[in-house]
Formats: sequence, C-alpha cells, structure tokens
Amino acid sequence: MPLLEIDNLSVTFQTAGGLFTAVDRISLHIEPSEIVSIVGESGSGKSVAVLALMGLLPWTATVTADVLRFDGQDLTTITKPELRKIIGCQMAMIFQEPMTSLNPCFTVGFQLTETLKIHLGMNRAEQKRRAIELLELVGIPEPEKRLSAFPHQLSGGMNQRVMIAIAISCNPRLLIADEPTTALDVTIQAQILDLLLKLQKEKGMSLVLITHDMGVVAETAERVFVQYAGQQVEQQPVKGLFARPHHPYTQALLNSLPERSNSRILPSIAGIVPGQFDKPQGCLFSPRCHYATDLCREKPPTAGPVEFGNALCHYPLADGVPTNYPQEVRA
Repeated sequence: MPLLEIDNLSVTFQTAGGLFTAVDRISLHIEPSEIVSIVGESGSGKSVAVLALMGLLPWTATVTADVLRFDGQDLTTITKPELRKIIGCQMAMIFQEPMTSLNPCFTVGFQLTETLKIHLGMNRAEQKRRAIELLELVGIPEPEKRLSAFPHQLSGGMNQRVMIAIAISCNPRLLIADEPTTALDVTIQAQILDLLLKLQKEKGMSLVLITHDMGVVAETAERVFVQYAGQQVEQQPVKGLFARPHHPYTQALLNSLPERSNSRILPSIAGIVPGQFDKPQGCLFSPRCHYATDLCREKPPTAGPVEFGNALCHYPLADGVPTNYPQEVRA
C-alpha cells in the first residue's frame, strides 16, 4: 500500500480578479522508503501542492481532492487534532527559505525542543539531549553551544541544517524538501543533498524533493513528476525521463541543461509560465511549444497512456519525435 496517495488534487485561490487555479488535478502516489522529485519552473504549483497536503495554505485557498490519504488515513475527513498529530511528526517538511522559516525571536534550541515537547511529550532533560543529538546528526559543530544561538547568528547552510534537524526530530515516515538548496553555494548544496540522502537511507523514510534543478533530480530521485502551470504534464522513472522524455516541456527542460548544449549560447525556453489572466484556451504550454498545432491552441489535452509517461500532450514524444503528428505539419 502506498504511504501517500493523492488523486486529482486541485487548489484554487479567491482573488480580486476572480478564482485562480494554482494546482489543477494532480496525482501522486509514493511508496514507503521511495525518493521522488517534483520538478518545474517557478509558478508551476509545486510548493502549493505540498503546502495543501500539509494544511499550511491561507484561508483564501480552497483544496479539493478525490483521494488525499497518508498511511491509510483519509486526511480530508480526520479531525484537526488528529491531523496535527501527523503533520510535523509522521509527515514533515523542510521549507524553501530557512531564514524566513525559522523564527528570529527564538533560539535554535527553543525551536528544536518545541517540536519534541508537542509531539513526543519529552521532559526538559530529554528535549535537550535529543536536540544536541539532532544537531550532531546534521553536522553542526559544537551543538550544545548552538542551542542558545539565534538564526541570524548562523550561516545560511547552518540554518538549513537546523531546519532539517527540526523536520527529522520525530523520525517522520515522509519528508518533503522544498528547494532545500536554494540560495546556498555549490559546496553547501552538495553537502545538504548528501545529508538528506544519508538520513533517508538510515531512517528508511520516503523523501519528496521539490526542485527546478534537473541535476539534483538525476542524482537523487527514483521517479519524477513534471509540473507546468499547475498541471502534472508527465511522470516517469528518472532514467526513462532523462533518456526518453515524452512531453515537449520535459524535453525543453532537459535541453536547457548546460552539459547538453552544443553551442556557446545556452538554450532556453522562450516565454514564461502563464498566470491568472493569460492562460491559453488549449494546451497551457502551446505558446512556448515548438510542436504546437491549431489543435493544441484550441483544445486542452488529456493524459496519454502509461507507456508515454501519462504525458499531458496531444502529440507525446517518442524518441524525440511527436507521435500522431499531422502530415501537413510535418511537411
């Protein structure tokens, strides 16, 4: 049985200009001890989707799903006290910006022990002992001394490690890392990723990595879910995705990697992710797609067969070539 089951999750926000759909019917099944990655540009709805799962969206958000289940428990029907026992304990999250996620008014030790007190009911001595153990585990030197430090007294990499320590403090079964290496230099990025993979392996937890860095995906994930403008456009095992992408957007992301460039000019995807007021009538990627036809511009696609990675495309790619492509367009 999957540890996490999400079917047709949608998130809409009430704005002054009307309803805005940030996440549009995405599905995600994660097995125990599995590492998956959710990729896409900024504005693809990656973070909103997991914040909806964690119950951390503002009151302006409306969340709907056919299935939203963790370890067999229906998250849409359980009570708020029951949900709070899961969130932060069995299911935890490392947020994108440690400097804005950690409270600047409280010490690192207070923020670490607060989780231990609420979820595990530890006394003060147990809390301090466990907090020191956690800081040692994530590679922070002089952990006992760091307990009395405030976030602004630590570097960005140190704060990210503190965030990881808080997230794993209750030995969660599912850990969600939202852009865990954002704003960190390359050396620290590698250390953080190695730390996350080491912890995942040692504790046997499932890991969800949210990123736009395809290099991170290649090094870490087992399966990949590609999102664009709130929609899930493709899902594949990582090796298949890099060798044979089926959606033009996935192909464009991979072609943008510097190591795949054959010229001095790095390739890029023209245009931007559509917003609330400029979404096209048909396929949302059609204004930026090299293969777009009148059908793409007029009619939204439906998810293709499993052998094509469930690609949300009228003409899913096979070995880099669109299938069922109109003959007149080919000519």
